Amino acid sequence: MINWCEAASGFMPLAASHTSWKATVASTTTSNVACTVCGCVCDDLRVTVEGQRVTKAEGACSLAEPWFLSQNASHPPAAEVDSVQVEPPVAFARAAEILKAAKYPLIFGLSRSTTEGQRAATALADRIGATIDTTASTGHAPSLMALQQVGESTSTLGEIKNRADLVVFWGSDPVRTHPRHLERYSLEAKGRWVPNGRADRFLVVVDENETETAKQADLFIPVPPGKHWETLWELRMLVAGVATPERRDDLVALAERMKSCRCGVIFFGSGLTTTKLAHRTIEALLQLATDLNEFTRFYVRRMRRYGDVAGADSVLAWQTGYPFGVNLSRGYPRYNPGEFTGPEMLARGEPDACLIVGGETAVDFPPAAFDHLRRIPVITLDSPGIPQLVPATVKFTTAVYGVHRLGTAYRMDEVPIPLRMLLPTDYPSDADVLNELLSRVE
Repeated sequence: MINWCEAASGFMPLAASHTSWKATVASTTTSNVACTVCGCVCDDLRVTVEGQRVTKAEGACSLAEPWFLSQNASHPPAAEVDSVQVEPPVAFARAAEILKAAKYPLIFGLSRSTTEGQRAATALADRIGATIDTTASTGHAPSLMALQQVGESTSTLGEIKNRADLVVFWGSDPVRTHPRHLERYSLEAKGRWVPNGRADRFLVVVDENETETAKQADLFIPVPPGKHWETLWELRMLVAGVATPERRDDLVALAERMKSCRCGVIFFGSGLTTTKLAHRTIEALLQLATDLNEFTRFYVRRMRRYGDVAGADSVLAWQTGYPFGVNLSRGYPRYNPGEFTGPEMLARGEPDACLIVGGETAVDFPPAAFDHLRRIPVITLDSPGIPQLVPATVKFTTAVYGVHRLGTAYRMDEVPIPLRMLLPTDYPSDADVLNELLSRVE
């Protein structure tokens, strides 16, 4: 069998690794631990390990704490073929056979991976002439399309923490989806030019319904269902000083506050990305920020969902020139959202094989995509304890970055965050598995 601890750079041989952990790690607390559950990638946690389990995660949010405490709770087989446990070489042989026989394969996922795994996946896609896509196509793909058209006024979360005195959440509910965002970056955090934190900031929530975040807002502006585009254009007109047919007092107040703030930011999420013609709506939002920079400093930031989806975009753009939905079947990269994005391809029944890195991220696939996945050979790479959403011909269980393996994850503002190793495991990383598959198909 392949000794994965030797294969991974910087790791001791397998037997020595177990001996070292058991002998020296009775109870250890590690500071500045990064969490990859959501796009915040909070890196200030203190995690206590006893034996081979996490027993405490100080500073963790309601999403992160149960995730840390569940690590090493289950021990599925390292490899399965047709739901039967096999030795890894058998699974590799079957997976390589599937990939070499495929005429139009798809590689999807990567947002639960790190830079190392994403690079390996891109290299494999290039070798076999696959289409490679990320979970951006079920989330912020419209945002990426919009910023390619009109640009983006952006910043790091650190600049927002230190400067922003006006914070707007549009179609986003971070109290539920990113529980520590308000605390660390956008509302409560004390910054250089906002030394009093919450007292120095004005919070606005714009959404179709009153969310948990809206209950904490200084101003909540309701939007009629499906009318985000119209609302944004009305706001643009007010900022430009143009009279609007329907003069909404709350939008007038917001426009004036936006123009008069010292530094403002709009965070937006699925409330905009899931609308019809979402890229046009987001174009209007990005253009609003550009308009506001004529008066003050103003930014727009995406509320990314998964821990390293921003890294997947970055690595794909760095390797192929495009951030998602990249087709390599002709020997060079082609990009066309809709034609080369995974959920749509599967729904149309086009791929004849699929490799999914992080099966949980397929949760947003349309029913037709799942129907097609049941008709073709599927290879999945999943960490322990992840429910199997996708029926797999070959399944590999992989280590968790930031828990079992070192790595680099990109925060939602594209800032790279180093990940620590907390627990031992015999499972390989997804980079190990993908590089082994690459060597077998070459």
